Amino acid sequence: MFQLLFLLATLILSSNASVQDFCVADLKAPESPAGYSCKSVTNVTVDDFVFSGLSKAGNTASIIKAAVTPAFAAQFPGLNGLGLSAGRLDLAPGGVIPFHTHPGASEILLVVQGQITAGFVSSANTVYLKTLKKGDLMVYPQGLLHFQLSDAGYTSVAYIFFSSSNPGLQITDFALFANDLPTKLVGATTFLDEATIKKLKGVLGGTN
Repeated sequence: MFQLLFLLATLILSSNASVQDFCVADLKAPESPAGYSCKSVTNVTVDDFVFSGLSKAGNTASIIKAAVTPAFAAQFPGLNGLGLSAGRLDLAPGGVIPFHTHPGASEILLVVQGQITAGFVSSANTVYLKTLKKGDLMVYPQGLLHFQLSDAGYTSVAYIFFSSSNPGLQITDFALFANDLPTKLVGATTFLDEATIKKLKGVLGGTN
């Protein structure tokens, strides 16, 4: 009897069945850790389930020579609560998406143009590195540091897919050098000299 009850409880807890067809994001309401609240069904239209933003190339005129176009719940309301999202990467020659993490999702990258060197670092500090060509896929497990670097002499393009409608993002370089974290603390935790830290803060807009 106990085993039967345990099995039933496990099935109930593991069920991902939705109690409604969808929960289109109400972008006028604040976002919570669980996502956006649902827009009234009477206000839902087909446009909530269609997003055309990934058809346009991003502006790569930045310090990283790269652009990310997101299709998350905030841009694509129909994704809200469905546990998936997408995006587009445009990388000019030498363009890079620096080391970063997505705390809320795993990621798949699909190269559709050019050549991209990509990799991630496991929690055991093992590096998994590969040069990807058109048609290649690479998966990044949730929360692990990873990056992409264009190796082509022309713009490389990739599409990315996430296991969350809001995967989150933290870029390591920005976390260290694009805020007011004191230079001495950055030095103590990274072993970089003060001149290098101040130079990087100057480039990325950090202070202190």
